[in-house]
Amino acid sequence: MIVALIAACEIGFWVLLAAGLACRYLLRMPRTGLALLLCEPLLEVVLLVATALDLKNGAEPNWTHGLAALYIGYTVGHGHRTVKWLDGHAAHRLGGAPRPLGPPRHGMPRARHETKVWLGTLTAAVVATALLQLAIWYVDDPSRVTSLEAWRFTAWRAAGIHGLVALAYWIWPKKAPADERDLTGAGKERAGR
Repeated sequence: MIVALIAACEIGFWVLLAAGLACRYLLRMPRTGLALLLCEPLLEVVLLVATALDLKNGAEPNWTHGLAALYIGYTVGHGHRTVKWLDGHAAHRLGGAPRPLGPPRHGMPRARHETKVWLGTLTAAVVATALLQLAIWYVDDPSRVTSLEAWRFTAWRAAGIHGLVALAYWIWPKKAPADERDLTGAGKERAGR
């Protein structure tokens, strides 16, 4: 049941997102579009309540409950950024707004960008860990919660790996191709005259 609900929440996320963006930019109903976009967190509340009720009704804690906690954590950590990114592209394609800037491609600006994205993953791990710990306390039987404890490790392993990737951008910043460096240098020379 929980896996089906996770899938339904993911599908619901994209349906609400598409409907919200369509209302905002195609139908020129920005308030309705915003209302639909603001309904997206309700999907996570539904999933959280369903998971708690499933455990309350005596379900054996298993990987599905852990996956639900990670899904909610991911949505909290990265959902806003995802919606903002898609809204910018929808505004450009459907609403005539200028093309949104992509992430920086090189150097320290790219390292800062990757760190911001990693902070979303860190937030996801914290939220998932808190939800898993609440579930462990709720079940209150150490012999039944080993799968939930394993999901905490999974959340932090993902945050750690992502953190190492973000750190690599600081240690080995990606350099701009030679032709871009030449253009940048020439632009600085012209600006200095």
